Amino acid sequence: MDLRRMTREFLMGESRAPSLGSYLQAISEVLQTITPRSQTDRRRVEMATSSLREVRRYTRRLQERVNVLEEQVKILEESKG
Repeated sequence: MDLRRMTREFLMGESRAPSLGSYLQAISEVLQTITPRSQTDRRRVEMATSSLREVRRYTRRLQERVNVLEEQVKILEESKG
């Protein structure tokens, strides 16, 4: 989903709450459009991009853990009932 469409849907009240992935994608797109004007700005963009990658990894791990836990709850509920 592109940033313009997300923005339009949000402003028109047509969308549900964006997912975490949507937020991360929007941040990634913004970082790609920034044109650093100095070495310091370049480093800041690189650090932000690196941090975003780490957040994505961490989010993926959390989602995998949630999936495992949901499956465990499902199994427990089936065996209980």
